[in-house]
Amino acid sequence: MADNDGFLVTEKLVKRFDEALAVDEVSLSIGKGEIFALLGSSGCGKSTLLRMLAGFEKPTSGRILLGGQNVAAMPPYERPVNMMFQSYALFPHLNIWENVAFGLKREGLPKAEVRQRTDEMLALVQLTPYAQRKPHQLSGGQQQRVALARSLAKRPKLLLLDEPLGALDKKLREQTQFELVNIIEKVGVTVVMVTHDQEEAMTMASRIAIMSKGRVLQVGTPKQIYEYPANRFVADFIGNVNLFDGKLVVDEPDHCAVDTSIGRVQVGHGISGTLDMPVSVAVRPEKISIGKQQPAGVLANLFTGRVKEIAYFGSYNTFIVVTPQGHKVKITEPNGSRHELLDITWEDDVFFWWDDRDAVVLRD
Repeated sequence: MADNDGFLVTEKLVKRFDEALAVDEVSLSIGKGEIFALLGSSGCGKSTLLRMLAGFEKPTSGRILLGGQNVAAMPPYERPVNMMFQSYALFPHLNIWENVAFGLKREGLPKAEVRQRTDEMLALVQLTPYAQRKPHQLSGGQQQRVALARSLAKRPKLLLLDEPLGALDKKLREQTQFELVNIIEKVGVTVVMVTHDQEEAMTMASRIAIMSKGRVLQVGTPKQIYEYPANRFVADFIGNVNLFDGKLVVDEPDHCAVDTSIGRVQVGHGISGTLDMPVSVAVRPEKISIGKQQPAGVLANLFTGRVKEIAYFGSYNTFIVVTPQGHKVKITEPNGSRHELLDITWEDDVFFWWDDRDAVVLRD
């Protein structure tokens, strides 16, 4: 976690390719020791932003401050920055020890220091027994750790990760996420990573910047991004969400109400908006309860529908319920026991409801 703010700062960073605006006035402040993720779909500008931090692309305008020094015009080889690519770019003709030592030898460090740092890094990533093997003799996860060791051996102030786990299969990727975070935290290096994988960003990063069309739409912790999205795009991009469009009809400091296509929705926060303004209500599928019997004591946010789809995912079930107005609502329920919810099946008429604190009103 960051121990101070502003170790890496971008100020109104812009990158144009001819008429195309790839990065549009991005201003970020990243703390020392933080793992910070740039998350977005393909073409959103996250990789271009990372390449500007590395020095591979020159900004059209704006500043990049690293430890208080403006490095925007500095060539890559002069920056205290290292970048690890998705392909790992290991030298196939060198063994693992030589791959990790390569950059240190290029810097002309004394042999004793090269050996000490290389041995230290291999021990850190738990690959000392594999030091004499060639890259092709290692698994994908092990190759990824070699690439990380090589990147960390030069002791950069900033480590850039470009889709670091993209080449691994799902199960190995999930396992390696935790390994990678543990290694990075032991070293204490500041990290900026680019990924299009939401789970990867949520698992690894202390904070996330959601990008779209070259702009940063929201910056926050994984919990802030998920629970309190700033707009429709963020809500829809992160995880699954039900969006109910409507008009604001009540707006008080501690609550508001929105008339939507499925009825009036009560929300446990105000938005300081204008009555009758168009808004959307976002509710995550796991926040919604479902049952065949009307729940006792629930007076608000209680609706009816018919079950049209059921999907079993092991730890939870997903229901698609269609309301009388034709609105499809996604609901997920955990499988707490093997026989739970087995009485709900296709074409059943059901009730569904949620607490007013579990909904968020979005202006756009």
